Parts: sequence; structure tokens; C-alpha cells
Amino acid sequence: MAKNEPFDPELVRELARMVAETDLTEIEVEKGDLRIRVARKIETVSVQVAPSAPAAAAAPVAAAPAALAPAPAKSGAGHPGAVPSPMVGTAYLRPSPDAKPFIEIGTKVQAGDKLLLVEAMKTFNEIVAPHAGTVTAIFIEDGMPVEYGEALLVLE
Repeated sequence: MAKNEPFDPELVRELARMVAETDLTEIEVEKGDLRIRVARKIETVSVQVAPSAPAAAAAPVAAAPAALAPAPAKSGAGHPGAVPSPMVGTAYLRPSPDAKPFIEIGTKVQAGDKLLLVEAMKTFNEIVAPHAGTVTAIFIEDGMPVEYGEALLVLE
């Protein structure tokens, strides 16, 4: 910042409001020698879902078309075992396009096991299991955009 230009705290407040209202994680403005960057901390949350044995075989086929619609993901939000997205981004069920998925319906996981990735701002964030259990439902597809708080899967 140039020494002869006064610092404008209202500009910082406005930038902070923009970050909060748009779900951005950071914003930076530069004008001449003045450069202001406002960022917020994002915490990653892991979620596990456990499927029941009879539904495990039929659920992937039946759930795939429904996962494209926003309604199914919202319907799992009230489930006590739902794992919510900790951020806005793109969800990936596998580490690379040719790799096998981290989890499938019926997968048993331990607390801390990687469930999926959410890419936000070119950073891949691991979503890990908050507790041990079995994946009973998956509400997303590989490469699907997700919203903050949206149910990704159910871990029972």
C-alpha cells in the first residue's frame, strides 16, 4: 500500500461480506500499490455411510439416475448418519478416472478412512469417515458439483 494513500477499512468489510455471501474462500483486490486479500478458513469433514445387506446390490443401479437430481441429496440431509459436504466444489469418488472408487455401497470403513475427494479452487480435499460404519447410500456421482452442507453419503 502506498504511504500517501489512506487505508479503507470499509473496503475490507465489503470484501468480507462478498466472501460470506458468495461462498468464496478468498478474494484479492489490487489497485496500484494497494493489495487487499480476504480469506476464510475451511475445515474438512469426513463422512461415512453404511448400507444394509439387501439394499447393497440394488442401490448403485437405482440410485445413479436419482443422484443427478438435487432432491435425493437433500433427502439424505436429515439422516443421522449423513456425511455433509464441508465446502462447495466438485466431488470425486475415485483418486483418478481409471482407478477404483474409494467406497461403494456396502463398504465397511473405519474412522479416518478416506471416503471421497472434494475439489475446490484446484485443491483436492479428502473427506474422511467421522466414525466407523458401513456405507448405506451414496447421493453423488463422480465429478458431480456439490454444495456446502449437502449430504454426500450415509454411514451407519
